[in-house]
Amino acid sequence: MKLQFKHQKFQADAAKAVVDVFAGQPYLTPTYMMDRGNRVYQPMLDSDEDFTGWANARIIPGLSDSQILEHIQKIQRDNQIEPSQSLEGKYNLTIEMETGVGKTYTYIKTMYELNKAYGWTKFIVVVPSIAIREGVYKTFQVTQDHFAEEYGKKIRFFIYNSSQLTEIDRFASDSSINVMIINSQAFNARGKDARRIYMKLDEFRSRRPIDIIAKTNPVLIIDEPQSVEGKQTKERLKEFHPLLTLRYSATPRDYYNLIYRLDAMDAYNKKLVKKISVKGVAEMGTTATDSFIYLEGLNLSKSAPTATIQFDFKGKSGIRPVSRIVTEGYNLFDNSGELPEYKDGFVVKRIDGRDDSIEFLNGVKLYAGDIVGKTDENQLRRIQIRETIISHIHREQELFNKGIKVLSLFFIDEVDHYREYDENGQPHNGVFADMFEQEYKDIIEHLQRKFGDDEYMQYLDAIPVEKTHAGYFSIDKKGHMINGKVKKKEQTSDDIDAYDLIMKNKELLLDRNPQRSPVRFIFSHSALREGWDNPNVFQICTLKSSSSEVRKRQEVGRGMRLCVNQDGERMDVSVLGNDVQNVNVLTVIASESYESFVKGLQSEIAEDIVDRPRAVTKDLFLNKVIMDDQGNEMTIDSDMANAIIYDLISNRYIDKKGSLTDKYYEDKANGELKLADDVRGFEQPVVKIIDSIYDPKAMQPENARSNNVELHVDEEKLNSKEFKALWSKINAKSVYVVDFDTEELVKNSVIVLNAKLHVPKIYFKIESGSMEKIKSKEQLKDGVAFVKESSEPCKMKHEIVANKNVTYDLIGRIVEATGLTRKAIIQILTGINEATFNQFKYNPEEFILKASQLINDQKATAIIEHITYSVLSDHYGTDIFTEPTIKGKLGTNTMKVKKHLYDHVVYDSTNERDFATELDVSKDVAVYVKLPDGFYISTPVGHYNPDWAIAFYEGHVKHIYFVAETKGSLDTLHFNHITPTEQAKIDCARKHFQAISDDSVVYDVVDSYTSLMEKVMK
Repeated sequence: MKLQFKHQKFQADAAKAVVDVFAGQPYLTPTYMMDRGNRVYQPMLDSDEDFTGWANARIIPGLSDSQILEHIQKIQRDNQIEPSQSLEGKYNLTIEMETGVGKTYTYIKTMYELNKAYGWTKFIVVVPSIAIREGVYKTFQVTQDHFAEEYGKKIRFFIYNSSQLTEIDRFASDSSINVMIINSQAFNARGKDARRIYMKLDEFRSRRPIDIIAKTNPVLIIDEPQSVEGKQTKERLKEFHPLLTLRYSATPRDYYNLIYRLDAMDAYNKKLVKKISVKGVAEMGTTATDSFIYLEGLNLSKSAPTATIQFDFKGKSGIRPVSRIVTEGYNLFDNSGELPEYKDGFVVKRIDGRDDSIEFLNGVKLYAGDIVGKTDENQLRRIQIRETIISHIHREQELFNKGIKVLSLFFIDEVDHYREYDENGQPHNGVFADMFEQEYKDIIEHLQRKFGDDEYMQYLDAIPVEKTHAGYFSIDKKGHMINGKVKKKEQTSDDIDAYDLIMKNKELLLDRNPQRSPVRFIFSHSALREGWDNPNVFQICTLKSSSSEVRKRQEVGRGMRLCVNQDGERMDVSVLGNDVQNVNVLTVIASESYESFVKGLQSEIAEDIVDRPRAVTKDLFLNKVIMDDQGNEMTIDSDMANAIIYDLISNRYIDKKGSLTDKYYEDKANGELKLADDVRGFEQPVVKIIDSIYDPKAMQPENARSNNVELHVDEEKLNSKEFKALWSKINAKSVYVVDFDTEELVKNSVIVLNAKLHVPKIYFKIESGSMEKIKSKEQLKDGVAFVKESSEPCKMKHEIVANKNVTYDLIGRIVEATGLTRKAIIQILTGINEATFNQFKYNPEEFILKASQLINDQKATAIIEHITYSVLSDHYGTDIFTEPTIKGKLGTNTMKVKKHLYDHVVYDSTNERDFATELDVSKDVAVYVKLPDGFYISTPVGHYNPDWAIAFYEGHVKHIYFVAETKGSLDTLHFNHITPTEQAKIDCARKHFQAISDDSVVYDVVDSYTSLMEKVMK
């Protein structure tokens, strides 16, 4: 398998943020240094040796610290980050990126972009541990071809090794892009060998390696600086004499000039990582008889509810725990081999799906995940192992037909718990491995087969239980698994063998072929947590002693990356649409209650997310610059900020502490938010500001046991003539073609630029003595932005034009931002009037940004006006209604229904709930379905999944087949819920259904059953 990589906007934005800091730095090829006289910008070092090699060009003197600070502040404002008051450290920049979103990929891309913009070729990546070092090296390997296709060149990369110093010479003497990866112990640890980087070595021609490295003026990239930068390390890093330092971290400790942020909230809300689900296992104390009972969960469907419980059973070979599916009236005493501890009233009295509980006649009540009775640690570990296997199998069944291999990860403290060796050195199972095999066999033996599971069952049958689990640990000289040595102070490990094994087999682990790769369950030492992950880890279980202290974010971080299929394709929004976080779910099997785990995890997230505001206050809005859909800007003043706060309080969207209320989220889900009249037309950016606060409710992990209803298709309805007719009308797939008139787009873009392009002037003092002028628009016809020309020093403080050292590829930048041809952009820029064009010289960056936005708006309009859909011979099958399995919480987001294709309906808002209720009791409706996320329409702005498909009885209404999108109040639709992208998707959907149904299917947006009926009766 070869992993595939995609161009993702957030990674490009992060790279652009770094490049834009140094706007004005010219492209300079690396300088070849042959003697002291040529070292114009080189630092004077201790070594007396002359330097021969290539070095990054220094920041030009004309690009002052004040200008760089201006650039940083603008980037920060654009990214909703508090602007730096001063340049914190010389050219130190922080990029915050959540675990699992491709941090290493991002800084590799940034290297290419810095090379492309400024010619820099020397980079050093500093990492805190061997694990991260190996992971970084692996990423350089697997992305090499991907980046070579984009940039036309490859990076030469290597891991620093004090015994292979020829690599240092090659690093300095090679003019192409070179990267050295080094873990901090190599220059910071104690001991003679670890300090060889500072020694004059005979085998290195009596030179010090650090001097040769430093003279290249490297760009320093620090991966996880909070784990690297102690007081001593910070001093040691100065000896590299970095040109600039970039810090990449999910949890930065020091925010040196933070220029880009993609924290846990952003990553979750943008669906760039897996959704977290938690299975809690909590001891609830003992009963009067010390009887052991564990409630695995409830099973709700059309028939009477059942519960899966675990209890002790007395058999011929002794007492052992068993799992059984029980109904009301089930007697534990009779079914346990008449164990006396179950004699006193342990008869199931009630199974309640509303709160996931089971109650016995004696008053003992358990909630899903609860344990009562006498238990020991091994019994708890067995339960965790069993729950992990159950979650694994369920997830595997759901994703099997999507070609996704499912992995589960167990963390343990002692290798002996997994693998032991007898006196002859022969291996045998430890206690956890025995538990796993026993529970796995029991679960597979009692597995309930689902419709269409034949191929999956063959897959299970082909994998022997002893082959489907494996341990990843350090290996001693005898080939025995051993515990790794962990340095407490550094929290790093020297388990080199284990890291090599995991990293080099990442693709093999993802292979679903049972003969090549039967391993699906991985046992690993807790010391291996940091630095390793695999995109297809869907379950994480920590089998640790109660004294182990491990951060929960560290645990879940090993499985947050979005999964890949058997073609190596990332299963993200571009592939799955809204289904992305139904497929990508990470289940944590915790040795504590759900509430306890979530509280701890959210506490850690809150501790790590320090740069976000915690409450909605006036200061959150004050002086923020917001923009409407037409590109008009407005600055929020004090009166406007007060008006926003007043309306938020009046509508009960915030409480007296400034925390967002449930009503805010409910009205937002229903599309019924009410904001101050003062910001009419600017509602979307105001909501974006509100959503920037840290609110634990916005990203709370779901309770894996709460989704106690598994939706089942009603086969009678599936085979009914009404549904068959409806499905035959809407299940065709389509392809779109956009063939708009470029001349018309150019004409419209010229009109809108002349009318709406307003670029503010830059207000700061130019420190150079001369400026560059743009002679005329005629230069643009040749594709040249402007020509350098000397002039007199600027005397007008506020009349600022481009610095003489800044070369802007105006056309190229707008081409890149809009995707149009250079010819089209030249036509647009030569078509606008002189006054509009002259705004470029006063603020080039703002001109490029705003002009590109206005052109893109016209492009989007042109696409919708000129898009055509054609029917394909390919159709959606009814299997989309069975994969992945749809689940919900009874009484919370799920209700039992009669006319729905499924026995229940899962709703996203109270508006949807009310709409489904009306459909279900309507005498006009024959059958309806909430369309699963797997049903979507392709559009130029992404996949679109309509909400409902409805079939009416013939003769009752004019239009029998209707596809509906439910939104909030149609009166407030424009500014309260529908974004330009959503509007484009809706317009495309109309054209799609016209193309596939010849107008026999009506598609429209409705806000209620009443508005639906108004449309179908027309």
